[in-house]
Amino acid sequence: MNMSTIIQALEIMGKGMAGIFVTILIIMICVMIMGKIGTNKKDDDTKES
Repeated sequence: MNMSTIIQALEIMGKGMAGIFVTILIIMICVMIMGKIGTNKKDDDTKES
């Protein structure tokens, strides 16, 4: 095995893992925002009746 090949593979793997991490964070933020929007609508509906 060549060390330069291993280093290149680690760089590619690191970029892939960082991409997955960022994607998961974006999805979590979107879900939290949707949850807050949904709870606000339910609270407004219950207060009116």
